[in-house]
Amino acid sequence: MANITKTNRRDFLKIAATATGGLFIGFYWSGCDSPKMQVLSTEEILSKATDFNSFLSITPDGDIVIYSPNPELGQNIKTSFPMVVAEELDADWSRVRVLQANLDTEKYERQLTGGSGAMPHSWERLRKAGATARHLLISAAATRLEVDRNSLTTEKGIIYHKDSGKKLGYGEVVLDAAQLEAPDEVIFKDPKDFKIIGTPVKNVDNEDIFTGKPLFGLDFYREGMLHAMVQRPPFGMKIKSVDDASARAIPGIQDVIVYDNNVAIVGNSTWPLMKAKRRLNVSYEPDGKVESSFDHDRIFKELLDSKDARAMREDGDVDTAFKNAAKIVTSEYQCPFLSHSPMEPMNFFAHVKEDQVELIGPTQTPDSARVQTANLLGIPKENISVEITRLGGGFGRRLRADYVLEAVEISKRMNAPVKVTWSREDDMTGGAYRPAVRYRFSAALDEAGNMIGYKLRGVGMNAGNSVRQDNFPSGAVENVLIENVNYASSITTNAWRAPITNFLAYAEQSFLDEVALEAQKDPVQFRLELLEKAKTSPVGSVNYDVDRMIGVIKDAAEKSNWGKDGNVKQGFSVYFSHRSYVAQVANIEMENNQPVLKKIIASTDCGIVVNPTGANHQVRGGIVDGMGHAMYGNLTFENGLPKQKNFDSYRLIRMKEVPEVEVHYLDSGFDPTGLGEPALPPTGGAIANAIFAATGRRLRSQPFVEQKEFSDINLEIKRG
Repeated sequence: MANITKTNRRDFLKIAATATGGLFIGFYWSGCDSPKMQVLSTEEILSKATDFNSFLSITPDGDIVIYSPNPELGQNIKTSFPMVVAEELDADWSRVRVLQANLDTEKYERQLTGGSGAMPHSWERLRKAGATARHLLISAAATRLEVDRNSLTTEKGIIYHKDSGKKLGYGEVVLDAAQLEAPDEVIFKDPKDFKIIGTPVKNVDNEDIFTGKPLFGLDFYREGMLHAMVQRPPFGMKIKSVDDASARAIPGIQDVIVYDNNVAIVGNSTWPLMKAKRRLNVSYEPDGKVESSFDHDRIFKELLDSKDARAMREDGDVDTAFKNAAKIVTSEYQCPFLSHSPMEPMNFFAHVKEDQVELIGPTQTPDSARVQTANLLGIPKENISVEITRLGGGFGRRLRADYVLEAVEISKRMNAPVKVTWSREDDMTGGAYRPAVRYRFSAALDEAGNMIGYKLRGVGMNAGNSVRQDNFPSGAVENVLIENVNYASSITTNAWRAPITNFLAYAEQSFLDEVALEAQKDPVQFRLELLEKAKTSPVGSVNYDVDRMIGVIKDAAEKSNWGKDGNVKQGFSVYFSHRSYVAQVANIEMENNQPVLKKIIASTDCGIVVNPTGANHQVRGGIVDGMGHAMYGNLTFENGLPKQKNFDSYRLIRMKEVPEVEVHYLDSGFDPTGLGEPALPPTGGAIANAIFAATGRRLRSQPFVEQKEFSDINLEIKRG
């Protein structure tokens, strides 16, 4: 049935029209004052877009413009957001244009990309914007036709009168609609009546991307701007001396600036900068901890045995459970640092003027970039504008503003507009990595193979909390102890796609398979038994939806014919993250005594699927990303410097190494939940468990290809 939703007059900012213009509805994601009339032409609306948070504009000829506030980095939000508005508006999608909004924190509540939270946060607000516009248009048409508004229907931007057969386009009544006040409540469509939501829609930027339009930060150019590149120190070191004479001699170099332990080279274009950077002679000396990978291995071992761990969750009596256990299973899992490695390296444009700053470029957190710039310069943030370009990937790296501040600092010192560009080597050695983590798991089993005790200790390098203490199997085991130890490393880290869970899920799901084996239970049934206990006899808090997790487990088992073909060796994994649930099965077949990974089946419960095309890209992309980094990714350090500096030594997955990926969605009836990250965490566990099923080799560390257990497996990957 349809939902009646209070509109709250603070949800709308402006309704406007002119004789030559159209209807404009700007809406807050959080709230605003009641609608105000203002005369704006379509051209004025487009040219003054920064004056509004997010809005839809309808011109007299029926064209619709929708601004998307969140940064687009491939998660498809620039397409999905407008689809929701257009659905409730009953718009003709072919006449919708989508534009990227600039930063305006007074009008947007959440203008960032991270945590797979954009759609869950904005779902109702987007629907309300479209539904309110449709309500106003119908009311205006009813007055024009002198009929009851309840006798009117809409479809693809046309208003129909059932009895007379008369019809009016949205553009024909926008001027009248602009004079009406927003209603106190609007009626949302019943999901069964959706015509746009749930249909495959191509990315609105596809044509511009395919034809090479300048959408990305690297594409940005302004006449007269300078270019800059920066030499950054090894981790834990500081500059001792700088010899820049040879670098300055390169034609096109304007200046070399030493600031804040960095050396910036400024010039007319990037090519001379790259040559000059290679000619810099910078000497460094220790300034704190100068770490290498062998140091980290030692630290992990020490801290796993440390008495200084912080208890994150304690249920029952763990000591007694393990003392009385019939069997105890213990294993350790470790992952390395990883680079984010987006295809577009870091870059940003800044123009610091006397009392204003202009920022343009790819950022996941435009407001954070603005606030940090204001703090650096000591000026009000209101004096700083941020224009958001399309991002060539991010995976969490562009949550930081370090590269933005470099552009700001250099622009200020040069008193000129400056664009900072990182090379691939800069991007890989410049810090903010996925933290390295090591886990120790222990499980206590009774005589019947029931898990009666569960312990987990995580040690992370600048990981903060490296555990997720309230995730499954917490709530399903009577006696639980989950602890965390954080080591303050000199190596900078940052959120990396599906923070912490990107490896924790693999470790946990692999360990649960170890426990199931010792309990002599089927891995899927073992998890279902635990979840049934969490449902009927929960222990402590249960902060995940048991039924939704059970749903994806059963669906994945059914779709993969779990355990029904003896020739197919299968690995199972399931995880809850970013509000969504994903279960995966990896299929390995033996060909000529060689294991061949042929397929990964994924069942996903992310609520309503707004755009199947975008959803499939996110799930398949997450699986490929999860598989690639579990199999190959590794960043090691020597004396504060990464040993891997480019893709010749930092291994990424290749197209030929991707098996068939089969994607299914459960219609759970929930509003949309996160999808940019949840498919990644389960992948490593599914593959590792399948490898064990096929070979008897248990992989407990990543990357798989560098483990001795993997050395003679000769895993082959085929599609289908």
